[in-house]
Amino acid sequence: MAKRLQTEQPRRAARIGICGLGTVGSGTVNVMLRNSAEIAARCGRPVDIVQIGARRDNPACDTSGLNVTREIFDVANNPDVDILVELIGGTTVARELVLAAIDSGKHVVTANKALIAEHGNELFAAAAEKGVTIAYEAAVAGGIPIIKSLREGLAGNRIQWLAGIINGTGNYILTEMRDKGRSFEEALAQAQALGYAEADPTFDVEGIDAAHKLVIMASLAFAIPLAFDKVYTEGISRISIEDIRYADELGYCIKHIGLARRTEAGVELRVHPTLIPQRRLIANVDGVMNAVLVNGDAVGPTLYYGAGAGAEATASAVIADIVDVARTLEADPCQRVPAAGVAEGNQDGPRVLPMEEVLTSYYLRISAQDKPGVMSQVAKICSDQGISIEALIQHEPAEGETLVPVVILTSRAKEASLREAVAQIEALDTVEGEVVRIRVEPLG
Repeated sequence: MAKRLQTEQPRRAARIGICGLGTVGSGTVNVMLRNSAEIAARCGRPVDIVQIGARRDNPACDTSGLNVTREIFDVANNPDVDILVELIGGTTVARELVLAAIDSGKHVVTANKALIAEHGNELFAAAAEKGVTIAYEAAVAGGIPIIKSLREGLAGNRIQWLAGIINGTGNYILTEMRDKGRSFEEALAQAQALGYAEADPTFDVEGIDAAHKLVIMASLAFAIPLAFDKVYTEGISRISIEDIRYADELGYCIKHIGLARRTEAGVELRVHPTLIPQRRLIANVDGVMNAVLVNGDAVGPTLYYGAGAGAEATASAVIADIVDVARTLEADPCQRVPAAGVAEGNQDGPRVLPMEEVLTSYYLRISAQDKPGVMSQVAKICSDQGISIEALIQHEPAEGETLVPVVILTSRAKEASLREAVAQIEALDTVEGEVVRIRVEPLG
């Protein structure tokens, strides 16, 4: 048996600079210090925090003995830092900070979904030119390793579609509405009281947060440039208890879903409330939890479930990226996994479909006068637009009421056709108010 003639020299430490000491930043420091031995063993080298940039201390973590600066750009310019970890949030200063780090030859790890979704194309190009890495696992679904799964674990697949519950606040609100009969406003107030929702919850309840995450996953899944401005986005603020109850009666659950699908005509990118069959696993993801369902041509459907936010759950993903980058500090850039999943210049996937061209099924709730012939008028309008009625619920009007709610499930139809049908239905003298419309997806 051959003997090793010399002992390998120990590898130098990977030197980390962390910018931001908020919830995720403090969680990252705590986990790195607590699990330093395990992290070093997995990297094959020590991993040291050499500098922290933060405007203020955070009592949630102990930074005594660490080099702390109040100027975050000191970290980007520090020649002793190999990997800059951007956890300050926002897109303006964060973009400048990341570009400064790249320009000085540093690798970057970030948890900033908005930064990647809105400026990722520019940042990835700058990193490729400098031969450094941008890692962003924590930008989507907290501690769930969905970025690595799409970029590496499923690399042999042609991804057909993916769908995710990727905002815990919205999922908590819908769960409270279904399980406890709360109105949207009541459930939102409860989420705010528990710290799940911000004082201004717009990003969460109107789907902007989910759209940031969806566009990142879709870019990896379909090898297309990041296109946040092309994501159709609709929130949950108009979902009512009545719709949740009718969905349950029909065997569905309403979830706020981010969905990306490959079709012959192009890629669908959409975030909206969705009726999902109750038997699907993803329909049973409740509370603040996240889940992503990915369908590949070789592997079939795979489900990724876990905590989508929180200090240490997100820190888990941040540190996983630090480990990945630290393992390959001396590697040739072409031997690293590209940030976009494919080599620079190879994002030539299909176009993003405008929403008007998307095909899906629909749930419609109509407030109609309790008169003969109303449903025949509605059915004719749908038929003229090539839309079939697959199921119908019509209860007796409440005592003293002249309006009756009519609920319809339609066949798959083009969005443009459905919009025209809805406009014509709303124009009927026998129909009051707006028609409630929620999309339906089998996800099977």
